[in-house]
Amino acid sequence: MSIDRVVFAFAGIVILATLALAHFAGITWALWITAFVGLNMFQAAFTGLCPLAIILKKVGFKPGCAFH
Repeated sequence: MSIDRVVFAFAGIVILATLALAHFAGITWALWITAFVGLNMFQAAFTGLCPLAIILKKVGFKPGCAFH
């Protein structure tokens, strides 16, 4: 699995989990995590800089098209 796919999967899981926490458990501060993930994805689209991608590259995942 490439770094791109892991980053997208991780972001999707975090977004869905925090939305579920806010909706079902009433933990509204979790929406700040959702906002952080969204803003990080937005800036990564322009800069190519993603903290998770850097960590995954050091661990040994192969780079994809977006993060190399």
